[in-house]
Amino acid sequence: MGIQQEEGVRKPKNWLESLNCAIEGVIFAVKTQRHLRYHYITASLALLVSLLLNLPTIEFVLFALSIVILLFAEMFNTAVEQVVDLLWEKHHRLAKHAKDVAAGAVLISSVGVFIMAYVILSKYLFHPMETGLRTAKMLSGHLAVISLLFVFIATVFLKAYFHKGRPIHGGMPSGHSAVAFSLWVSITFITLNPLACILSFVTAAMVSHSRLIGNIHSLFEVVMGGLLGAGLTFLVFYLFSFTA
Repeated sequence: MGIQQEEGVRKPKNWLESLNCAIEGVIFAVKTQRHLRYHYITASLALLVSLLLNLPTIEFVLFALSIVILLFAEMFNTAVEQVVDLLWEKHHRLAKHAKDVAAGAVLISSVGVFIMAYVILSKYLFHPMETGLRTAKMLSGHLAVISLLFVFIATVFLKAYFHKGRPIHGGMPSGHSAVAFSLWVSITFITLNPLACILSFVTAAMVSHSRLIGNIHSLFEVVMGGLLGAGLTFLVFYLFSFTA
């Protein structure tokens, strides 16, 4: 299949023009690919944290290298998508395979960054988090049940006020998000374990995200549900600790 060269597009004549083309490629990818923008922002924040923690040189180099590989994979994925869309205007099985493989490269590199970040940063972040949690008074497990009751009652009242949805389906706010983030706060205070805190937060986020995928709630309803559940539960634990 022959492809005609567009008017105004020419091959770079020297290294400076090649450099300009490379920079234009980065700018194009950032402007057109939302996920790549997220990755650049995340990478910048991660590198800033690594500098604040004053990582040893070898750890910083390995961490930075893993981030570079992730960004490279994302841009490679963008290039593959552009070429495939150029060659095949309609959906084609082989075109789909090419895009899937390129996306898989991004996924694998993302896993690599996560592993690298966990191995390097955990010893710097988990200990301060654990120390901070230990300063709170060890609280009884029944506070989690009380918090859930408050969250459920508040959710029902709000749904009734906004006249939309049922207690466990639809409406403002998301009941699933409220319960999930209530449990996240309860698990955090009861276990006083940073890893349990992170894992329960990821679980709560996944539960909330499932409400979006199922078109049961809007993003605003999910966010407000999460804030309601986490806020009320934190308030119950805080008041208990303050008055004890």
